[in-house]
Amino acid sequence: MRRRGFLAALGAVAPPAARAQSAAKFYRVGFVFPNARLADMAGPHPANRYAAAFVQALRGLGYVEGQNLVLERRSAEGKYERFQSILAELTASKVDVIVGASDALGEAAGRAGIAVPVVVAGLVAPLETGVVASLARPGGNVTGFTFHAGSEIEGRRFQMLAEAVPRARRIAYLGTKLDWEGPDGTMVRTTAETLGVSLLHADFAATNYAGAFEFLAPEKTEAIFASRSGAHYINGQTIAAFALAQRLPSVHVWRDIVEAGALMSYGSDYADILRRAAGYVDAILKGAKPAELPVQQPVKFELVINLKTARTLGLALPPTLLARADEVIE
Repeated sequence: MRRRGFLAALGAVAPPAARAQSAAKFYRVGFVFPNARLADMAGPHPANRYAAAFVQALRGLGYVEGQNLVLERRSAEGKYERFQSILAELTASKVDVIVGASDALGEAAGRAGIAVPVVVAGLVAPLETGVVASLARPGGNVTGFTFHAGSEIEGRRFQMLAEAVPRARRIAYLGTKLDWEGPDGTMVRTTAETLGVSLLHADFAATNYAGAFEFLAPEKTEAIFASRSGAHYINGQTIAAFALAQRLPSVHVWRDIVEAGALMSYGSDYADILRRAAGYVDAILKGAKPAELPVQQPVKFELVINLKTARTLGLALPPTLLARADEVIE
């Protein structure tokens, strides 16, 4: 009796931190990227910028791997058909919530009818694809954040390219037929007409840019406007290398392509979207329902300019454009 009394007293005076750690609830979060290398998503400080933004945001909210969090990392590595099997794996591992990118992930979750809440960071057309019933009240088990804020952004991006290359009168639109004929392509064509620029459609196949690259020969065009097609992100290094070799200025949605050598990018700050997605994960873990969490649009945009590429191309960029840049790569 005396020994049991002693042990009970010892437990009563144990440090609060020790008692809290033993009683801490572990949350399991599925973390899915469509294109990133799995190795770049790993660890407390991932090499992938966007994975790092998400992990750090979770840490700021009190979720730390090894203490109260298990992150189940997965990547489709560009093969979107793998989302179905990835979702099945994560469901079997009993994750509390799944967070990832791409409409395809949301669509796969809908087809599978999984009960696990899903937060998609980077929705493009959630209403058109049926991922959610409405932006204000998604209604199902999927919610998240859109990557695209409307076709007006595409018109603004074209204006920036025209500002960077004011003498260009033939600019190629690198995009699919769907891009070209949809609201984005229509907006860019209208903007080009207003600026007195001829816009030429360089169509491409998602797995084959050879035809588009042949069309983009310097004698036919003076600059490249790349649509926001997800295929461009996967093939960003190839596109940047081609544009640089052909001495063609180009503008993109993703900053990663600029870091690979393209001239400039303007689009949503995807790292910020991942940080906000961490907030939705926190809300769901505390009891919120995805059906009641509205799909939100991006609130931060970034202009990134590769000044080294500009010099290689012999471009003297306007000081007004450089002053608006969020980052200039020297």
